[in-house]
Amino acid sequence: MARASAGRSTLSRQLQLLDAFSIDSPFLSLSELSRRSGLPVGTTHALLADLEEQRLVERGADRTYRLGIRLWELACRTPGALGLREIAMPHLQEVHGSIGQHVQLGILSGGDVLFLERLSSRDAVVNATIIGGRLPLHASAAGLVLMADADAATRDEVLAGPLRSLTDATIADAAELRRVLHRVRTQRFAVADGYIHPSARGIAVPVTGAAGETVASVGAVVPNDDAPWIPLVDSLQSAAEHISAALRAAALPQAHPEASPGGRYRALVSSSDESMQYLAGPANRRQPHSPAGATPR
Repeated sequence: MARASAGRSTLSRQLQLLDAFSIDSPFLSLSELSRRSGLPVGTTHALLADLEEQRLVERGADRTYRLGIRLWELACRTPGALGLREIAMPHLQEVHGSIGQHVQLGILSGGDVLFLERLSSRDAVVNATIIGGRLPLHASAAGLVLMADADAATRDEVLAGPLRSLTDATIADAAELRRVLHRVRTQRFAVADGYIHPSARGIAVPVTGAAGETVASVGAVVPNDDAPWIPLVDSLQSAAEHISAALRAAALPQAHPEASPGGRYRALVSSSDESMQYLAGPANRRQPHSPAGATPR
C-alpha cells in the first residue's frame, strides 16, 4: 500500500476525508474538507480525485462533494449492521403500526448509540434521531440499554465523563448513571423522560444475538405525558424477542431444522420464504461481481 512521506497510508488519509462528512454537513467544499481533515489543500484535491474516480465521493454542480453511492452499495453487502437492520425491519414495522410514533434500531459504537433505522409518522412527537446519526449513550433510552450490557471498559470510559446535558433531565452525574444502569440491567428496559427533548419520552429494550449477547436496542420515542408506558415496553420486548429469534435462525447451519431459509443470504436479506429458497438454490449461482472499472475476462 502506498504511503505518504509522513508515514500515513493513502487509505488512512482518504478515510480522514470521508470522516469529515457528517449528518449535519453532508456537502463540503474542497477547502472545508481540507480544514476538517487537517490535510493540505493539494493533498485533499489529489485524494478526492481518486475517491471520485472510485465513486466513493461525488461532486455536485456547485463543486461541493458528498459521500458516494458506492459506499452505500458496499455497506449493504455486510451481514453486520445492515444485515441486522434487514432482519429487524418487519418487526419494527409491526411495532410502528401499533403505536403510531417513532420506532428505532440502534447499536453500540464507541461512547454513542448509532441508529440504523427509524420509522416515524408526520404527527409523531419530536425526535432527534437520524438514520446514521449518533447520540451519547447516557442521554437516551437506547444508549442506556446498550451501555448496561457493554463491557466494563466502555462503561468506565463513559462514566469518567464528561456527561453532557441535553436537557435538565439528562443524567449528568456518574453516581446516578451507575444506579440507572444497574436498574436497566435488572429490569431489561430503559425509560428516559425528557432526556433529549422535554416533550419526548424514550423507551428501549435489548436485542440479543445468536450467542445471547446484546447486539442492538429496539426503542420508541413517544410523548412525555401521563399515558401508561408499560404496554409499550411489552410491545418492544415482543419485537426484540422475534428479532433475536430471527438472528439465531440465520446463524444456525442450513441443515438445522430451525434454521431460516436462504443459505448464505440469510444474514443479509429478509424476504418471503419462496424468495429466500430461490436465492439459496443451485439454479441461482451468481457470477462474481467485478469491481468498478474492471474488465471482465
